[in-house]
Amino acid sequence: MKNRMNRRQFLAASASTAAAITLALTQNSCIETLNNRTENSAKKLKKAVIVSKPSENILKEIKAAGFDGIEAGIVSPAEATEAGQIANKLGLQIHSVIPPSWARFNSSNPDEVENSIKEITNAINVARNYGADKVLVVPGRISGQSMPKPEEFKITFDKKTGHLLSVTENDNGRYDDYIAKHNHAYGSFQTAIRRLIPIARQNRLVLAVENVWNNLFIDPRHLAHFIDSFDSPFVLAYFDIANYLIYSPPQEQIKILGKRIITCHVKDFRLNPDGHSGSFVNIREGSIDWPAVRKALSDINFTGWLTIEGSEELSLQERSRRLDLIISGK
Repeated sequence: MKNRMNRRQFLAASASTAAAITLALTQNSCIETLNNRTENSAKKLKKAVIVSKPSENILKEIKAAGFDGIEAGIVSPAEATEAGQIANKLGLQIHSVIPPSWARFNSSNPDEVENSIKEITNAINVARNYGADKVLVVPGRISGQSMPKPEEFKITFDKKTGHLLSVTENDNGRYDDYIAKHNHAYGSFQTAIRRLIPIARQNRLVLAVENVWNNLFIDPRHLAHFIDSFDSPFVLAYFDIANYLIYSPPQEQIKILGKRIITCHVKDFRLNPDGHSGSFVNIREGSIDWPAVRKALSDINFTGWLTIEGSEELSLQERSRRLDLIISGK
């Protein structure tokens, strides 16, 4: 005799299957959506600029200039909801949120650490109201210590703890203070971000850790290790193309970070003759090898956002045009 499923059994089984699918989507949709890598990446890259407080007029100008969206600053929940609705009507997306300051997760003052946790939590809530899917995170900085010159850096670190073992091939004793502060920061950052992961997961938002001029994660392999230590799709890298040019070419950094990169800041930096100092300039006016960067992004199948940071003396139209050239590999 054949086993037949009656209607009640069928509905029960269907509900169970739907629940399982919903759970899987809840756990994985963020990383699948935000890291949807395809070979046809040239058509997937999206252009954005930074706007601290989006308004309808500003968003209309950005749309007219040919951008796909913006990265926004902190506003009230009601303002974020309104801006998100306006952007949506215009065919724009507010894809990311920038907190008001760098976090102080490695501070010796517990109150400062807690305030930073609250700031990032608030940024997550604002991002949700905007309709954004990520929050930029700078976990902290270290200062006041002797560091190797950019050309002297050669970092080794413990693969288990992530702690620095050495920072140069020469006398590391000169940099004991830097190594100690860096290792303290590494552990402090891990502790704080692990507290934030459940909040990010609940809101289906990525905590995007940026490489900035904070004297940390000089080697992209070390940043990759830090990202991997969380084993979470809700902690990825916000890669700034120009920030660490004095240490190594960004195309090499991109290849190392690979699919950990969820989004990029687009800046340019003009190196001095020494090759290890310089200053920021308008995009396509500095020392970045843009065709090499574009190829590296293509090689890792990057399909996310390219957000121009700076270059504000250029018109929106000119920034958009130059970003189009970068995307086209020129």
